[in-house]
Order: sequence, then C-alpha cells, then structure tokens
Amino acid sequence: MKIKVFSYNKLDTPIHRMSGLTKFICFLFLTFGVMFSYDVRVILCIMAFSLWVLHISKIKFSQIRLMVIYVAIFILTNFVISYVFSPEEGVKIYGTRHEFARLFGNFSFTWEQLLYQGTKMVKYASVVPLGMIFLLTTNPSEFASALNGVGVGYRAAYAVSLTLRYFPDIQRDYNNISMAQQARGLDMSKKAKLMDRFKNALIIIVPLILSTLDRVESISNAMDLRGFGKSKKRTWYTGRSFGRLDWVALILCAAIFLFTIAVSVFINDSRFWNPFV
Repeated sequence: MKIKVFSYNKLDTPIHRMSGLTKFICFLFLTFGVMFSYDVRVILCIMAFSLWVLHISKIKFSQIRLMVIYVAIFILTNFVISYVFSPEEGVKIYGTRHEFARLFGNFSFTWEQLLYQGTKMVKYASVVPLGMIFLLTTNPSEFASALNGVGVGYRAAYAVSLTLRYFPDIQRDYNNISMAQQARGLDMSKKAKLMDRFKNALIIIVPLILSTLDRVESISNAMDLRGFGKSKKRTWYTGRSFGRLDWVALILCAAIFLFTIAVSVFINDSRFWNPFV
C-alpha cells in the first residue's frame, strides 16, 4: 500500500477506530493544555504521550517528514528572533537573573531566558504530533457526520470534510505537474542549484493554483446541481457512534487538561514554572 502524505490512511489501530469527533475534542483538550501551561515538565509529559499515541497509530515518519522540517525551521527562526528582540524577557518573567555567558553590548545568555525560550520551543514542537494524529487518522466524511451530529451545520461540516479531502488531491496534482515539467527539461533534482530549484518550483505552483481553482468551480457546480444546501438536514453515508474507547480517550484527555490547570493554579501559582526562587 502506498503511503499518502498529509492524508487519511485506513488502518486497523485503536486510534483509527475512534470517532472523528473524539479525536477532535482530544486534540483541543491537549492543545489548550499545552498552550495554557508554561511548565516545561508538564509539556514534556504531554509530548511523550502524543508521541506514544503517534506510535500506536502506525503513522510513518515519511508521512510527516515535510511538516517536521517546516516546523523545525519555524522553531529555530522563532528562537533567534525572540532572543534578538527581547533578550531579557525571561528575566522579566521569573524576576531573577543568572547570567552564564555574555556576547556583546546588552546581549547575554541567562538561564531564565534559556528556560523561557526552551519552553516555547517545546510548546510548539508538542503540538505537531497532536495535529498529525488527528489529520492522518480521521476519515473526512466520518468526521463531518460527527460534527453534524453534535449540532454543527452540515454545510460547515461538509466544508471541513472537503478541506481534509483536498490534501491528497493537491499532492497528486503537484506530482503530475512536476513530472510533466521535468519531461520538458525542467530540472528539479538535487543536482540543480538551490535557487534554480526554487524558481522551478514556482513554475509548478502557477498551474497548480489554476487547476485548484478549476476543481473548486467544478465541485461547486456539481453541488449546486444536486441541490446541496436546500434542505435543513441531510443524511450521511459514513457515521460512527461513540464506543467505550471513545469515552476512555475523552476522559483521559480531559484529565490531562485539568491536570495542567491544577499544576498552574495550585502548585506553581502561575502559568510559569519558576525553579529560580
């Protein structure tokens, strides 16, 4: 079976057997917990849990490699920019200053700044496996029916379904256009210079955008011809009711979220963990 990047792959795992709505709610619980807390210990625990779920869902690294590269570049860029524009932000937050290296002028390294920016890096990195688990293990149609079942309008639910379905279509079109351009002499191999490869990629993006707009128009016309949106309700071909596994996952993720809140409120007395006091 060929693994598709950024698209749903039907496998028989506990994560795939859960309802799409369950995975969405669990994703929100864990993401809100990560975003709320600045305790690196708690965030690392959530990251470890997410990586374990990623493992049991049998998601291949080749499926998420591109996203991992993009996120790594974003995190490193954010780390540098945050330090350049606010090198003393950690000192302001934790109220102490422990310098361990000096660069020049007002730029120096402190343990407070390192903890603050390291925590931010872990926060960003921990969200990636959560999003990939939801995206790669959720049937778009089943997720749309689940959303509609809890009160979301079927028009909005169907729009979400189309969005999730469109990732493999974009990937396939990009590969087809790339192969066609390479057959005409466009060099996209590693032998070409980086700037040449970048320019050639832009040449591929233009017809990709045009084909995307054409597909959107075709889908819109087909939906209009079938009377989509005329009725207040609709039936779904794919649907899945909540089972025991769904309730276990919801309770577990809700408990993790409440634990992050409890640590901040009752143990740290703040969203930030301060080991310097």
